[in-house]
Amino acid sequence: MSFKKKLFSLLIVCAIACCGVAQAQLYRVSLLTCDPGDELYMAFGHSAIRVLDPIGGTDYVFNYGTFNFNTPNFYGKFAAGKLDYMLSVSSYADFIATYNAEKRSVREQVLDLSIEQQKYMTEFLQVNYMPERRYYRYDFFFDNCATRIRDAMDLVLGDKLVWHDEQREEEEKTFRNLIDEYVLQMPWADLGIDVALGAVIDRDANPQEEQFLPDYMEQAFARAEIQGDGPTRPLVKESSVILDFPRANMSMNPLNPYWMFWLIAVVFTVITFFGFKKKKLFIGFDIALFGILGILGIVVMLLWFATVHSATQWNWNILWAFPGHLVLAIALMKKSLKPWVKKYLLAALILADAAVVFWILGWQSFHPSLIPILLVLILRTNYLYYNIEKYKPVVA
Repeated sequence: MSFKKKLFSLLIVCAIACCGVAQAQLYRVSLLTCDPGDELYMAFGHSAIRVLDPIGGTDYVFNYGTFNFNTPNFYGKFAAGKLDYMLSVSSYADFIATYNAEKRSVREQVLDLSIEQQKYMTEFLQVNYMPERRYYRYDFFFDNCATRIRDAMDLVLGDKLVWHDEQREEEEKTFRNLIDEYVLQMPWADLGIDVALGAVIDRDANPQEEQFLPDYMEQAFARAEIQGDGPTRPLVKESSVILDFPRANMSMNPLNPYWMFWLIAVVFTVITFFGFKKKKLFIGFDIALFGILGILGIVVMLLWFATVHSATQWNWNILWAFPGHLVLAIALMKKSLKPWVKKYLLAALILADAAVVFWILGWQSFHPSLIPILLVLILRTNYLYYNIEKYKPVVA
């Protein structure tokens, strides 16, 4: 073979190889995982999909975690669980600039998808970004920025995607345990979440359900494999750190519910002791206590019965934060009592005791800071039940 023919053959081979490489890199699809931030809405981290088109020169990030503040009745819809989130698209540079400004780490996992899978994923994201399809009804546990990406992967790869959840090192945790890992150092936020969410989150989350948290989904992607589509291969072919900031060592605010509620318990114990010695009720403290618990009970009831939030149902915090306590507070302000007040005090005592039983039996986990509040409620309902008629007139 002449030199010219050899050179021509070599050029042909190189051209074919180059076309193959270009075809294999039609799109570069990767999972971006972002660390938690300092604010509550940032506390659980974030996930997004990056699609790099080296041929077209575009680099976009598809983000399922955005919503429109200009939505009519924004806060009402948010409280009722009827706020729609949406898929948004931004440039990769803008996305990274935002997290760089917030000093939050970002990690990238490049997915080892075939040409067809790359195209399918990209087309899926583009179709879902259409105005009539980009909105979805957000659910923190079951339909959020992370689970949408996981579900897209399940759709694109089908039964070729094997998660290998049996390789997990962690024991199964409840949804409440998983949340606590991120808000433990935000005690007031942790308390609010525990009071607002019901017993439905006190069951163990299976490995797939754990992926509502971006960190857990990142770990699941690292374990997963693609099988039955050529050689078995890991789902993630390359991992890198794009932004690296140390996670802040948050210290608990000294004005936290733990010591504040114990302080309240000490105050109520002292006034009960002196009330017993001096034959007085000091009922103004009870009016404040039952008034606050009654208002809180109305919130718990509305979250349970007047919203579509799936996680606020069967909330047994209503046993101690009961709406009727507000009516009791109003009744205690009167100069004379109605006969039903004493009966209600007994019922409130029973409800508080039931809350303790529910907690011990594991039917719902209450926030640990509530122990002194429950003790106060049991103490004062018991004291008032046996003494209120002695020091306050009763009228029919």
